[in-house]
Amino acid sequence: MPSASEVVSIIKTHRITHVRLYDADSHMLKTLADSGIEVTVGVTNEEVLGIGESASAAAAWVNKNVASYVPSTNITAIAVGSEVLTSIPHAAPILVTAMNNLHKALVASNLNFQVKVSSPQSLDIIPEPFPPSTAAFNSSPNSTVYQLLQFLNNTNSYFMLNAYPYYGYTNGNGIFPIDYALFKPLPSVKQIVDPNTLFHYNSMFDAMVDATYYSMDALNFSGIPIVVTETGWPWQGGPNEPDATVENAGTFINYLIRRVSNDSGPPSRPNIPINTYIYELFNEDKRPGPVSEKNWGVLYTNGTAVFPLSLSGSSQIMGNATTVFCVAKDDASEGKLQDGLNWACGQGQANCSVIQSGQPCYLPNNTKNHASYAYNDYYQRMHTVGATCDFGGTATITSNDPSKYDKFVIVINLN
Repeated sequence: MPSASEVVSIIKTHRITHVRLYDADSHMLKTLADSGIEVTVGVTNEEVLGIGESASAAAAWVNKNVASYVPSTNITAIAVGSEVLTSIPHAAPILVTAMNNLHKALVASNLNFQVKVSSPQSLDIIPEPFPPSTAAFNSSPNSTVYQLLQFLNNTNSYFMLNAYPYYGYTNGNGIFPIDYALFKPLPSVKQIVDPNTLFHYNSMFDAMVDATYYSMDALNFSGIPIVVTETGWPWQGGPNEPDATVENAGTFINYLIRRVSNDSGPPSRPNIPINTYIYELFNEDKRPGPVSEKNWGVLYTNGTAVFPLSLSGSSQIMGNATTVFCVAKDDASEGKLQDGLNWACGQGQANCSVIQSGQPCYLPNNTKNHASYAYNDYYQRMHTVGATCDFGGTATITSNDPSKYDKFVIVINLN
């Protein structure tokens, strides 16, 4: 994996303004400082029980993982666990207590208005999500879901939903067309209509979000907004996963970006935007399970896109061609830069002939500039086979082409 500094450089290059961490990794939180990027930090499932059983443990967690980084790092939310109600149901009775303990710790640190507390849940907590108008949580009035909604309502927080049309389609036994799952326009005869409300659903994604809104309505909670904390599409699968393709993943993600960027909500809440996090930045090659489980990343670890990627809902496209450069860090020490330069020109087999005396890229004659040339030459040739831009921590990714200068220094000898 890339270093934390390289990840943040990649995030900036792709103009990503919000990130969700599944833990509270100190390297990432330090590196995100002063970036302006909004950060959601995560309490891991392994930590939920301890925080739910001890208010002091919750206070210590907040002090260590939130208070010590703000305001430099723009932490705006804590995600408590990941799909706790379906993945670790034995922790369900203590989930809301954990959330309350964290909220009280934020209040004590005067951070409760800046940092919201919620808990991402799977759509699986809604047994029958279609039609959306009749959807309901698998719960009773005294259930954990009800207590969760009470907490969100009382703290002005939002419901975190993990919504995956990929699974809705592949597990749907052909009930819905794949174009519906991929946001593709449907002909009028194939449009999906809720028979009770007569709302037309142009995408399974919208229907999933609306099913969650109607489920909250059924428990008399109507003022809690939804943030989709995970959605995506795998771009590679095994022999029995024919829908996990680069083409489908690219279609889904780019239509999703366009959909979310128009700031409208689903049919039942047209004025509430569906803020959404794409799952995920990089692949998880060691993740157990089917091939598709390992291949949800939209970027390779060198920062290039797996498929042409339309950023921010605009017409700008980032494709597989390299759009980033590898250069020496401004604060890298002379000695470490020299080590990196020696490696790049030696074992790395970078073309360093042009930075020799008398050659076109010799000037400016200093280690930093020579290292930048050698680093980038190596990176441009080798990134497609997994090479990263690190060189002992002396290099970083940038979107600025180092071969193009906007400042020229002219030295004139007057003697």
